[in-house]
This record gives sequence, C-alpha cells and structure tokens, in this order.
Amino acid sequence: MNSTAVQATSKDDVAVELDFPGQVQHTLTEYLQTRRAEATDVDPAFAAAVAELSGFVLGGGKRIRPTFAWWGWRAVGGPAEGPTAQAMLRAASALELLQACALVHDDLIDESDTRRGNPTMHRKFEQIHRESGFSGDATQFGLAAAVLLGDLALSWADDMLHSAGIAPEALARALRPWRAMRTEVLAGQYLDVLGQFRGDETPQAALQICQFKAASYTVQRPLELGAEIAGAGPDALQALRRFGSDIGVAFQLRDDLLGVFGDPEVTGKPAGDDLREGKRTVLIAEAVAAARGQADQPALDLLRDVLGDPELDADRVEQARQLLTRLGAVEAVEKRISDLTGSAMLALHAARLAEPAASRLAELAIAVTDRNH
Repeated sequence: MNSTAVQATSKDDVAVELDFPGQVQHTLTEYLQTRRAEATDVDPAFAAAVAELSGFVLGGGKRIRPTFAWWGWRAVGGPAEGPTAQAMLRAASALELLQACALVHDDLIDESDTRRGNPTMHRKFEQIHRESGFSGDATQFGLAAAVLLGDLALSWADDMLHSAGIAPEALARALRPWRAMRTEVLAGQYLDVLGQFRGDETPQAALQICQFKAASYTVQRPLELGAEIAGAGPDALQALRRFGSDIGVAFQLRDDLLGVFGDPEVTGKPAGDDLREGKRTVLIAEAVAAARGQADQPALDLLRDVLGDPELDADRVEQARQLLTRLGAVEAVEKRISDLTGSAMLALHAARLAEPAASRLAELAIAVTDRNH
C-alpha cells in the first residue's frame, strides 16, 4: 500500500456497502472540492466552469459502474472495511468521472438538449454565453466548453485512480482493464457515429456497438477492475468477464427500449430521442430485418423517415412505437435480454464467488436489465 492510501478515518470503521451510492457521492464530493479549489487558483472563470462540471457529476446517476467494480472486488475476497476498502472505494468512484466525460461528449455528438431533466453541458454553456452577452456564436461556445470539460473529467478520472491509494502492484493490474475500457468506449462511440452516417442496419453491427460502448464500459471492465485490484485468479476473472459481457449487452438493450418507449418523467430525456438522433440500435435493426423479411416496404419507409428526424413529434414517435411492436422488434429485443441474463446467471453460479458478492451480483443483474430508467 503506498503512502497516499491510508490515513484512517472514522469512515474506515463503517462498511462501505451499507450505502454504496452514498459513499461514492461523498467520495466524489470530497475529490471535486479539492479540484475546484485548484481551479480557483488558475482563474475564477475556469473555476466557474469546473463548478458546472462538478454539479453535473454530483447531480444524478445510478453509480452502476462503481457498484460493479466494488462487487468485483468483494467477489474475490476484497474486504468491506478498512484502509484497502477505502482505497477501492476511491478507485471505483473514479469511474464516475470517466462516465461524466462519456455523457458530456455523447450529448454533444447527439445534439441532445437534456440529460437527467436538465440542460446538457453544451446547452448550458450556450445559455451562459447568451445571458452573459458574450460576443461570437453561442453554439460554438457551448460546443467548445463541453469538449474541454469532458476532457477534464477524463483527465481527473485518471488522476483519481492513480491517487486512490491502491498498492503499486494492484494498480498495475488495474490498469489493464482501465486502459482497455477507455479505448473500447471510444471505439464503440465512433462505431455508433459511423453506423448512423453509413446507415448500417444489421443486428450484428448494432450488437458490436453494444459490446464496446456499453457492455465493456458499464459492467465487464468495472467488474474486472475491482477483481484485479483484489488479486483475482484467472478462473474468477474469466467468469466475471462472461457475466459482465452478457449483462452489459442486456443493459444496453434495455436502454435502447427506453430510448424509444421510456417515460420522459422517469428517464429525464424526451420521448423518442434515440429516433431523432438516428441511432441504429438492435431494436431498429430487428425491425428493419423483420420488415425486409415480410417485404413490408411501407414499414421500411416509415422507419427510415423517422430515424434522424430532429423535428419528430409525439404523433410520429407513437407511430414508430406501434410499428416496432407490430414487427416483433420489441419482443425480439426482450428475448435477447432474457437469454443474455440467463446466460450471465449460469456463469455467475458456476463461478462459486464469495458471498455476499455472488448474491449481490445476481440482484444487480436483474436491477440493470429490468428497469424503467
């Protein structure tokens, strides 16, 4: 354990998992307070921008990625309390800064207006530009601010991991999934953008994006991160990879359904936003394949008409929903979710992981694949 790990505090005497999301929130709050103070020393205007980023990080989210990292740690014998557990908590919390980078940039790429019921980062800075009476183009200012603050969140994620207090040999192991995750999420994002412009409508292409953009980044690599820090053996790592890959894809498939059928009051995003953004999800790919198989040209025309239409209204969204249901795409995606969850559970049960982690991972698998937001 290196010297930055391990100043014992009263928190060391409390089991982290009694309120894990709350512990992540507390850890991030402390970390961001320190970074905001540093930003103030740079320039008050920069500190104000950092305050917006901090508010975004702390303002919501289910803390899924740190949670999976924590239970990957616990699954192979990592303790629930003490200095090493506190170091693991800090390392897991760094995933939320990586997530913040991905969300800020994703919203910018998709030209989304809201996230968690609030303006997205680029829209917020457009608003700041207008209210401040700045010269130049408000949209360009918002774009630039969002790119830079997303990059800052990514830099701070690395900083937080490296300063978490993990022993050097454990950190060396952790960097393997960490580096892979950073590359894979960007690869998935690029393939997602490419698919929209190339018009690739095959389920295979959509599933590949699911794997890189969601499965790896949301479940599989966080699980590996925690397990590697704890010193997992090859058999446990292999079981966690299989479980994480299947649950991660199922998680994204549920997200794809919510992107079309979700309630805006619950999801925090406008109804049908994935349609407006032209996302070639597995849901859309299944619908296109079904329409082609049925030689249903009107259905194909409607799907291609609504995809990527930024002016798509509620009536057209409802038409698309009815069509996706009629073509059997919704049922096909639900079956994929069910099959993947079942496969993941088999891998989990065969792994004989430590309790309570094995039971908690089973519960999490259901929670992230059967949800309404």
